Amino acid sequence: QVQLVESGGGLVQPGGSLRLSCAASRTIFNIAVMGWYRQAPGKERESVATITNGGSTNYADSVKERFTISRDNAKNTVYLQMNSLKPEDTAVYYCNAHNLGMVYWGKGTLVTVSS
Repeated sequence: QVQLVESGGGLVQPGGSLRLSCAASRTIFNIAVMGWYRQAPGKERESVATITNGGSTNYADSVKERFTISRDNAKNTVYLQMNSLKPEDTAVYYCNAHNLGMVYWGKGTLVTVSS
């Protein structure tokens, strides 16, 4: 089992940047896939970016070239660097870990993009 705690959300102007962090309660070295999801008001939760324990990444089309996911196994942390933010990126962002058929979620961090 693993607990996930997100941080780094907040209010940012359009065009700005934020870096989200997801701290895990144990080593993530052997966790197969970790990722970031988001849920905007009135919408379903959607995948934003994922990264495997081998370092392969996948991004939603809407965030390609703007967001970068990375993982630091030594710090048991996954990051989401978000650049060129748009109002439509406003959502609660959730960290996710997927391993051996089990799925774990953090409680989320709110990102608001507004002028």
